[in-house]
Amino acid sequence: MAKKQAAESDEVKLKKKVAATRTNHSNPEGDAALRSLKKRLKREQRKRRALAQRKKRAAGSKGAAAPSASA
Repeated sequence: MAKKQAAESDEVKLKKKVAATRTNHSNPEGDAALRSLKKRLKREQRKRRALAQRKKRAAGSKGAAAPSASA
């Protein structure tokens, strides 16, 4: 049985948190919590891009004919 996918991806949740935290701070550069949120967001983005790249390479020549939809 497969895991159920969240209605909202982690990346989208983190983007919202970063935006909300950035608007509520007078000095967002010095905030450790905001910095860690940004790191988590970048990590999720790297994961997504790496997965897309792996799928593209695994498809080989089929990948050029039928590009997959990014989720």
